[in-house]
Amino acid sequence: MIAADHMFDEMLDGPDARGREPYRSLLSWLEDQDFTKLRKQSAQAEDLFRRIGITFNVYGDEDGEERIIPFDLIPRIIAADEWRRLERGIIQRVAAINAFLSDIYHQQEIVRAGVIPASLIHENKAFMPQMCGFTPPGNVYTHVVGVDIVRTGPDSFFVLEDNARVPSGVSYMIENRATMLQMFPELFASHRIQGVGDYPKQLFKSLAESAHTFIDNPNIAVLTPGIFNSAYYEHSFLADEMGVDLLQGSDLEVRDGRVIIRTTAGTAPVDVIYRRVDDEFLDPLSFNPDSVLGTPGLFDAYRSGAVMLANAPGAGIADDKAIYAYMPEIIEFYMGEKPLLENIPTWRCSEPDNLAYVLEHLADLVVKEVHGSGGYGMLVGPAASKRELAAFSRKLQANPSNYVAQPTLALSTVPVLTKAGLASRHVDLRPFVLVSPNGIRVTPGGLTRVALKKGSLVVNSSQGGGTKDTWVLEA
Repeated sequence: MIAADHMFDEMLDGPDARGREPYRSLLSWLEDQDFTKLRKQSAQAEDLFRRIGITFNVYGDEDGEERIIPFDLIPRIIAADEWRRLERGIIQRVAAINAFLSDIYHQQEIVRAGVIPASLIHENKAFMPQMCGFTPPGNVYTHVVGVDIVRTGPDSFFVLEDNARVPSGVSYMIENRATMLQMFPELFASHRIQGVGDYPKQLFKSLAESAHTFIDNPNIAVLTPGIFNSAYYEHSFLADEMGVDLLQGSDLEVRDGRVIIRTTAGTAPVDVIYRRVDDEFLDPLSFNPDSVLGTPGLFDAYRSGAVMLANAPGAGIADDKAIYAYMPEIIEFYMGEKPLLENIPTWRCSEPDNLAYVLEHLADLVVKEVHGSGGYGMLVGPAASKRELAAFSRKLQANPSNYVAQPTLALSTVPVLTKAGLASRHVDLRPFVLVSPNGIRVTPGGLTRVALKKGSLVVNSSQGGGTKDTWVLEA
């Protein structure tokens, strides 16, 4: 871990003025650019995104306005050897996550071995007892995973968190690349960059492979909560790109043990549902009885083998932030080897000694809700006021098991285009992983999220962050 007063610049921290090797060709190109023209092209990209409909809603926003996620034109570049290292670590981690889920819904050997406390599983609201004893098709629980990674130095990568429920952002990864290809074809002629555009095809293939245990040539559909969901554009985009139906819960019916799509043209069976609806809203008969987003009887049809759900219900316990703290032990337990990618040191506030330490050092730490996402409910200690620290201290003491804490890392920076020229901003990376019985595939690159506010470490779009195209160079 490097000191917080040194920020690793992924482009310029090279041995000489030419910067780091992966960026040298881009740096040469930037020296010849008219930045006034680049800023105009940036505005054109925003207009394009708005016309296409690449927007999102912020939950709790009073005006409910759809927003554009800011897109920065300066790409982030990852060398081929750096990517190979990341890819190996991600595959190891995702394999361990699937093994962990299979175990906790069956024998719970990891609990019996004393590696993880039983209470952390059985008292976890993301744990789904209804899944106990049930094996999904192909024994795959997490068909789609997003692994958030941060960098602190040339050879220092850390996993920030795992997203095993309904990870989002892949549509932005694909659209960012399409926009860059359209605006700067000369850059792609001078760089050998691995492609990301076949992700929808690979997603379809992975889902079909997982369903192969019970059906060939499955009818696949995407299940969305509806147009008011913050990621609705992505649901629609993926359905269009895969050539499958985009459905809401009311479009489905369970009839004679089968799941049926109801359309104006009649009915048709559906075999695989890539669901972007949270567990509790999937089926009002099995989960939240007040849900109007799901389909009555859907979970029973899943348990009977009539339909496959991706990701599997109950998979969310694997991205619980208290479970995250045990990921090094989880990887060793199931894979028989040390993690290839490190965790960020994490204090579980449910433990009295950890809580005492966190309260004493609150101004230096990042504190997150165990079940939180999107940057909501978190505290960045160094950026907080005394009043905010005092209020958060009271929340911690009132419900310590709801929080974990981590050190404030010196996240790497990359350049962004501003009105004054290029400026460094902090970034993370969300590679997208597809899992089937035939193996684990990591899309080369992923979504780079960037904190557009100077000095900010919060990259989430809901908190003002933006995105970049991520280039993984060919070997």
